[in-house]
Amino acid sequence: MQRRLKIIEGQIRGLQKMVENEEYCIDIITQSQAARQALSGVEDLMLENHLSTHVIEQIKSGENKKAIREILAVHKLSKNK
Repeated sequence: MQRRLKIIEGQIRGLQKMVENEEYCIDIITQSQAARQALSGVEDLMLENHLSTHVIEQIKSGENKKAIREILAVHKLSKNK
């Protein structure tokens, strides 16, 4: 996860330089979309991790209502992508 975030950080710095250097708009937009997709990938991993760890533990410990709320929250977040 940290590695992915470092890559995204580099992409954002690259975008800043592109804007400062007034590079071609389409190239900037292309890089921006790549960074957005990379962030989306990080979100997907975080959501998967949350479901496979925290929510599973809630179910195992009998906190079914809380687990259902968490699953619904994850579902709502994933729909907003």
